[in-house]
Amino acid sequence: MKYTVITGASSGIGYESALAFANRGKNLILAARRTEELEKLKLKIKGIHPNLDVLLTTVDLSVTDNVYTFYESLRNYHIETWINNAGFGNFASVGEQNLTKIETMLHLNIEALTLLSSLYVRDYAEVEGTQLINVSSGGGYTIVADAVTYCATKFYVSAFTEGLAQELRGKGAAMQAKVLAPAATETEFAKVSLDADEFQYEGVVPKFHTAKEMAGFLLDLYDSDKIVGIVNGETYEFLLRDPLYPYVTRTRK
Repeated sequence: MKYTVITGASSGIGYESALAFANRGKNLILAARRTEELEKLKLKIKGIHPNLDVLLTTVDLSVTDNVYTFYESLRNYHIETWINNAGFGNFASVGEQNLTKIETMLHLNIEALTLLSSLYVRDYAEVEGTQLINVSSGGGYTIVADAVTYCATKFYVSAFTEGLAQELRGKGAAMQAKVLAPAATETEFAKVSLDADEFQYEGVVPKFHTAKEMAGFLLDLYDSDKIVGIVNGETYEFLLRDPLYPYVTRTRK
């Protein structure tokens, strides 16, 4: 049996992506911090697709030891696709940002994603049909005021994943690495970023996609041979692109 791993699956893009891949008949391994929300998602999926295998892992991936433990727990499963979706944002000026929150964000957005990507590539780079998809942001290509540190984490995700994709292609590896870069999406992102109890997108955010729409875009990226799936921040059109960052190969003697 083959599985699709999705982190940050308890809500938003991760939640809708789990439903989208289930509709493709994919067995799932879903990870997030909130057990109750994961169990609700599993019940929904099993109600529609009773024959699929849906495994749940409650884990806080901002803790380094948990990252390794989580990956090791999956050794006995054949992982066809790995989607690093877990992450969160922050809106505040650099001098005023909550450094405890920022430390957690750096661990999750950068460290956990890098470690999980590296471990997956190490084990599956030569396995036909495998894909690694890392979720970045439009803020991984454009710096947004009062979100400088968050954007920097997503610049890292974009550069790391584009570079990895080029590296895999250069080696003729079987695996494909891709980066999804959403613009404003109706999820819990704004609420967490603002440390707010609630946030209403309608009437406040001029343009946005629903999480279900973004999951559809993720599938478009999954089906394509392109490396970048990015939402145009002005038109909100979804575009499939070749790498946007320059990539220079190292000359070896």
